[in-house]
Amino acid sequence: MNSTVSSKLAWLQGIVSEGPCPLFATVSGAHLYGFESPDSDFDLRGAFVAPLDEVLRLRSVEETVSILEVRDGLELDWVAHDVLKFARLMTKRNGYVLEQLFSPLVVHGGEWLDEFRAIGEGCIIRHLFHHYDGFVSNQRKLLDGGDHTVKRLLYCYRVLLTGIHVLRSGTVEANLSVLNEEYRVDAIPNLIERKREGQEKGALNEDEAESHRSPLDTLQERLAAEFEQSKLPDEVTSFDALDDFVVRARLELGS
Repeated sequence: MNSTVSSKLAWLQGIVSEGPCPLFATVSGAHLYGFESPDSDFDLRGAFVAPLDEVLRLRSVEETVSILEVRDGLELDWVAHDVLKFARLMTKRNGYVLEQLFSPLVVHGGEWLDEFRAIGEGCIIRHLFHHYDGFVSNQRKLLDGGDHTVKRLLYCYRVLLTGIHVLRSGTVEANLSVLNEEYRVDAIPNLIERKREGQEKGALNEDEAESHRSPLDTLQERLAAEFEQSKLPDEVTSFDALDDFVVRARLELGS
């Protein structure tokens, strides 16, 4: 586990215990992506199981909980969805929740998480392309609009390489340093180093920003090509298993 996350593990586990019964909790954001800076906030994400007696009531159950805490100048944001909502998102080509599910930075897990991940492999489909292509297109609009920062560029590269990798391999990998060991984009190591030194919001000059246009174009074209060539299924293959999992989690953990 990331050493920074390990040093804060007790804090992370403590805030998870403040909410409803957690199914799993993992670290997302910059720490997962491999380019956290000393003052990076902690993005804690996961799923919980709403109590059965609340789910059965006339009033709608609260499907998402959010707990924000600040300590020693660092912000910890714990956001979790009820298992039913999380499972539904998994079936809707949502790369965010799959990255959270498969994050190696586990704060709360166990057998339930292991099974959830096994079922989640059936939610890795070709049409995740649309998630990653849409996300990077929005990020590039911000770049073209003048938001020339190290952080913005890193998010573009991270999303593109994650998308390319999942379409090629069928596995979710969100750490940019790990991804770049395979894809070898020359500009990435320097950007990561600058981000880790706290320069994430440092503006790039026009020439440097322009120098990234061609590599980003090439990667976005490759993402589209991988979509066309991908042998991943078009539809979720584990829907029934996911359906059964939600019921068992509700009955066993929510009662």
